[in-house]
Amino acid sequence: MAITAGSNLNTVPAPKQSTLSSNYIDFIDGSTGWEQQYLPDLMEKEAEIYGKRTVSGFLAQVGAEEAMASDQVVWSEQGRLHLAYTGTVDASASEVTITGHIDSNATYTGGSHGLRVGDTVIVASSLVTAPCRVSTVATDVVTCEPYTRAELSTAGIAMADGAVTVLKYGSEWKKGSDTPYSTANEPSFKSFSNKPVIIRDMYHISGSDASQIGWVEVSGEEGQSGYLWYLKAEGDTRARFSDNLEMTCIEGVMGANDTTVDTDTHGSGGAGKPSGTQGLFDAIGDRGNKSSGITGVNAATDLAEFDAILAEFDKQGAIEENMMFINRATSLAIDDMLASMNSYGAGGTSYGVFDNDEDMALNLGFSGFRRGSYDFYKSDWKYLNDAGTRGAINSRDTVNAVRGVMIPAGVSSVYDENLGKNLKRPFLHVRYRASNTESRKYKTWTTGSVGATTSELDAMRVNYLSERCLITQGANNFMLLN
Repeated sequence: MAITAGSNLNTVPAPKQSTLSSNYIDFIDGSTGWEQQYLPDLMEKEAEIYGKRTVSGFLAQVGAEEAMASDQVVWSEQGRLHLAYTGTVDASASEVTITGHIDSNATYTGGSHGLRVGDTVIVASSLVTAPCRVSTVATDVVTCEPYTRAELSTAGIAMADGAVTVLKYGSEWKKGSDTPYSTANEPSFKSFSNKPVIIRDMYHISGSDASQIGWVEVSGEEGQSGYLWYLKAEGDTRARFSDNLEMTCIEGVMGANDTTVDTDTHGSGGAGKPSGTQGLFDAIGDRGNKSSGITGVNAATDLAEFDAILAEFDKQGAIEENMMFINRATSLAIDDMLASMNSYGAGGTSYGVFDNDEDMALNLGFSGFRRGSYDFYKSDWKYLNDAGTRGAINSRDTVNAVRGVMIPAGVSSVYDENLGKNLKRPFLHVRYRASNTESRKYKTWTTGSVGATTSELDAMRVNYLSERCLITQGANNFMLLN
């Protein structure tokens, strides 16, 4: 029986390694001829073009972590020790109407303020300061007797009607008098709360793809190195999820459930709406200091502008050591500000001090400085620079851009209502849900048909979950640079 060979077979081997039409096999499409002359050259090494891509680590430097068992965290912060108020004055009647507390957290059992008959106070307007003694007290009005004039509107040193500040500095009573106080000035405090949110992610690969391994030499932020296949993608998903845990604690805001009803039934708030959690930026904006609200502050490009920030800290806890986590532009502006303090900065570099040889490399950056009674330690924050994170938002909305944060070092003393006692904690710490049988700090589990079969799903599915929130205590000592 005769055998007829196929017309498209390449059956003529060449005696040398030559690229001939008779010895080349077209793996792409043999019916169209021998167009492809060479097989592609696969480079196994993955190119790392973005450097370190993760942004987590900020909270690990400045905070702590602690377990909790409830849906809500409640804590109390002490009020100011001294009594100071804002108000308006009727100078002709020497009457001051109290309109607000210097400490917005203050509340008093005796009424809207803590001033009583016999208290000595200082009443200060924009041009006149007058020491006085309180003669009568109402719910929100006190009448003052000036020590150095007949009334607050005395000619020559008159106090005009308008806004004033009132500070209690003592009291005065005659000999043998009784104390006619009916109420005591109890310590003031205010309670704050935050709630955890559930953060989830997943990685998915079908069973078919898992059975065909394509090796790639990699190195990843989650410790992947060497030759891996689909585990490289899983590691990147895990790294992104870890970043999301920190970003939620930084960027989170509380949801408003009084808007139009949302049809999304997956929200954790009322009517299926997102409940939210208060992150670092929102907490500082709500209860702390913002550089945009301070006169004369603009990127801390000179000491005068920086001193305006120090003046705000003087009004608060005056904590000596503070850490600055800032973006690149602000970091360079502070470096330039400090460098300009050197008399040689404009004309060259000074040599001969502390072995500063002219052949050594010149360090144009500063890691910290001291101004007044404050120490500041400066660090670049990758999260504010990376175009894949806050850096992209800052470049879009330059008006509300976050240039950095100033965070006090040390711990704060607060009353924990769950434990019923005062505790010392870092100003920032993360709370996560946990019990003796279940920890939701960082959960991961695998389902599907790949490996140990756990379900009818023909795939491997890796699930990630955490339930956490950030507690920002003493936000009045923080500064948001925007």
